[in-house]
Amino acid sequence: MDVTLHLAQEPAADELLGRSPLAALIGMLLDQQVPMEWAFAGPHTIATRLGSDDLDAHEIASHDPEAFAALLSTKPAVHRYPGSMAKRIQQLCAYLVDHYDGDPTALWQDVATGDELLKRLNELPGFGKQKSQIFLALLGKQLGVRPKGWREAAGDYGAPKAYRSVADITGPESLQKVRAHKQELKAAAKAASAPK
Repeated sequence: MDVTLHLAQEPAADELLGRSPLAALIGMLLDQQVPMEWAFAGPHTIATRLGSDDLDAHEIASHDPEAFAALLSTKPAVHRYPGSMAKRIQQLCAYLVDHYDGDPTALWQDVATGDELLKRLNELPGFGKQKSQIFLALLGKQLGVRPKGWREAAGDYGAPKAYRSVADITGPESLQKVRAHKQELKAAAKAASAPK
């Protein structure tokens, strides 16, 4: 894996995401309740604070939980909820260590189908169906991981040029299209919940 992603909109953070499967997974995990760029810049911030140019699941899983939470909480914080996200990141890394010897690429290296990969992603701590489908779409669209039926398994996020999620962001223009789509969804949800 060595591609250029444009999710953090910061060259060093995006470079790490493009070469480190663990960084991409952690960025996806962090992508909730904060702006996408903040979430996907998080792995680079964590690596820098750990004094490394990459992330290692074994190291993160075995890190002292209080010290790891403090590392994420140091200003500027890695997430709006750094304590709970530190715990989730450590849970994700511990799962990878226990099930895949700490190698996130083992999630997809031997899968035959998109459904099988989606099942594996769904089993990750902190990954629900939507997050798993978005990550599957990101793997297929930008990272060259394309088991048979991956687009179908990714649902609406797998459609070409869907502009529904981070899977479709390749630069500032596509970022604006994804933002516009999300704003439309929020407006529709707000209208649907308004008293009649």
